[in-house]
Parts: sequence; structure tokens; C-alpha cells
Amino acid sequence: MLDQARTYAMANNTYTWVGFFEEDVSQPSGNPAAAGAGRIVMSIVASKDGTTIYTGGLTSPAVELDPTKLIQVGKLTKIDNLHLKTFPDATATPPPDTFDQRPAAALNTARIGDTSPDNDSLSPFRYPVGSATGTAQYIFRKAVQFSPLGEARIDNNNYTLKTVIEIGVQPTHGITPEPSPVKNPVAIQLTGVGGNVKIYRR
Repeated sequence: MLDQARTYAMANNTYTWVGFFEEDVSQPSGNPAAAGAGRIVMSIVASKDGTTIYTGGLTSPAVELDPTKLIQVGKLTKIDNLHLKTFPDATATPPPDTFDQRPAAALNTARIGDTSPDNDSLSPFRYPVGSATGTAQYIFRKAVQFSPLGEARIDNNNYTLKTVIEIGVQPTHGITPEPSPVKNPVAIQLTGVGGNVKIYRR
């Protein structure tokens, strides 16, 4: 989905966002959906007019991106038995080929996991888009934003470009994450400027 969002942004000279939401896998998806564990929901949206939609430096409280100025890119994606996870940085030296030797994301403003970034996005977006009326099934408060140049950053322009952005996931047994030490961690990394994606496993 990250590659799809980046390609769309560059091909259409616009901004795109990939949103991440985690809900209770033991229950059917509600409307509105309740946050929980074990099912990751992802959505790609794009700006209709090529702008970020939000303006200037964003401050609290958060203001949802105007859904009438967004279009859905592809279908909503749901993956069961998976949990967003913030992993510690690897300590091994490069060349990085495995999970334990991957490049360091270093800051929580460069990660998406269960405890990162530190704060919810100040520019969340909803699903479905297209109308500001009615109940949103999902509000995505963690996202990766892609610019028309293919640059990637967490959430919005409040976050500076980072050398590496990381999205961490781990398996669950129903709503229970795999116990520590995690045997099957996955770190999905992309470069901030190039937006190149690489997946690291143990």
C-alpha cells in the first residue's frame, strides 16, 4: 500500500495518506469502529486539488481533513492477527539485512506502532471519504503522508523529513500479541526522501 500511495501521489501531482487503525479482531468491524487489538485496518486517500488540504503549522486540537476534498485510492484493507508495535532500534552495525541489523528510526516521530508517534495526528482523516455528513466508520489518527515528489513523512508537514520511517507489526493470537521476546517481528521501513520501501524480518 505504501508503494501504491507514493506512486499515485507522484503520478497525479498530489498528496496521499496511508492511514493505520487497529481494532478488536474478536469482534466484527463496527460502525463506528472501536479501537482494539489484532486487526490492522489501512486506507489510502488522496487530495483532489493537489494541496495538503490543511494549511500552516498545525496546532491542537486536531482538525479532520475535509472529506469532500479527498478521494479513496483502492479499497480499505484489513489484516487479521496483526498488531502495530513500536520496536526498539537495532544495535547491530550495517550492512542492514535483517530485523536485528536494520537502520535505526531513532525517533518516535519517525515510527508508527502501538506507542508511536507520541501524539495522534493533528490532521486525521475518515473512512469513507466524500461527505462530511454521517458517521465515519474509521478515523485514521496514524498515517504516512506522501508528497507529489514522493517524499514520505509521518502524519503531516509538522513532522520533518526523516532518513528512515518505520512501521512495526507483530503477530497476535486473537487479541493477544505474541509474547516477548517476539519471534516474528516485522519492520517496514521507507526512506523519507526517496520513499523506498524495505521489509525486515527476524
